[in-house]
Amino acid sequence: MASPIITTVVPTTGPTSGGDAVRLTGTGFGPRVAVEIGGRCQVVALRREADGTSVLDVRTPAHADAVVDVLLQNLDQADQPVANENTRLTSAYRFLRPRLAREADLTRLVRTLLRELKRQVIANVSLATSVDYDDGLSVGVALASLPALVVTGPTVRENRIYGTNVPVVDAVVTPTGPELRRRRPAFTADLEFRLTGGSERTVELLTLMAAVATFLNRNRWIEMARDPEDSGAGMARWDLDMVGEFRTALDGPDDVRAFTCGFVVRGFDVDEGLPIDFTKTVVSPQLDTEALPTGGGN
Repeated sequence: MASPIITTVVPTTGPTSGGDAVRLTGTGFGPRVAVEIGGRCQVVALRREADGTSVLDVRTPAHADAVVDVLLQNLDQADQPVANENTRLTSAYRFLRPRLAREADLTRLVRTLLRELKRQVIANVSLATSVDYDDGLSVGVALASLPALVVTGPTVRENRIYGTNVPVVDAVVTPTGPELRRRRPAFTADLEFRLTGGSERTVELLTLMAAVATFLNRNRWIEMARDPEDSGAGMARWDLDMVGEFRTALDGPDDVRAFTCGFVVRGFDVDEGLPIDFTKTVVSPQLDTEALPTGGGN
C-alpha cells in the first residue's frame, strides 16, 4: 500500500483541554490508523470516499499551548505500525488556551452597565458580589459616600423564550463535499441584577429613585461591541427590563435611607454551543451545493 498523504486538517486550532473534533482528509489511509496531534488521538471514524479520498475523524488529547505536528501511521491487524506507511505535517495544528469568551462578554456587559449608570444617573456607582437584606430592607453594603448606587448580581436563569433545545444544523462545504453538522445549542440565560440606592436625605433619595426609573424606562436594551478586537463584527444588543417594583426603607440604620429595584438582561448566550457528532449526512443529489455557505454558523 502507498504511503499515506494528509491533504487537509480541519480545524487547525483547538483548546488545550483536548477533546476537539479534528478531521483529516487525504489518501493512502489504511483500514487501521494511529494519529498523534501533540499526543495520541482517539480515532472516531474512518471512511473511504468513492474517489479514493480517505476521511478520518479524531479527538485531540489535552496539551499545553503550542504548535504541534500531525502524524498519521498505518497499522496492521495487530495494531502494530506498518513500516514506511506514515506521514507527518509539520506545525499543522495549534493548541490554544481557551479564551473564556462568554465569561469575558459577561464582564464587558457588567462594565457597560456600570458605565451607563455613571453617565446617565450618578457617578458614584459600584459593584458588589452580594447584598443582604432583612425584612426592613436595611442595606447590608457599606457605602463609602452618599448618595450612591450599588449593583449586585447577576443571577443567571435559563431563558426559555430566546433559548432552544433543538440542535442547530449548519450546512458546510468541505473538501470532500457538502455536509450537515449538528451543534448543541448555546445556553441562553437571563441575567438578573439588583440596584440599591442610598442617601442620608429623603428628598435626595427620591430624586435618585426617579433618575434610576428614567434610566430603566429609557434604556430598553443594553448594547456593546460583539468583539472588542474586531471593529467589523458589529454590535450586539440585549433586552433590558425592570423586574418588580421599587422598595424603600426610610428609617435604616445610621440614618441611611435606601431603596432597591431589580432589572434583567434577557437572552444572553453563556456559551456558543458544542459539536454533537461527526456524522456525515447523506446529501441529496438534487441539493444545490452552490447555494450552501462556505462555513458553519448562523
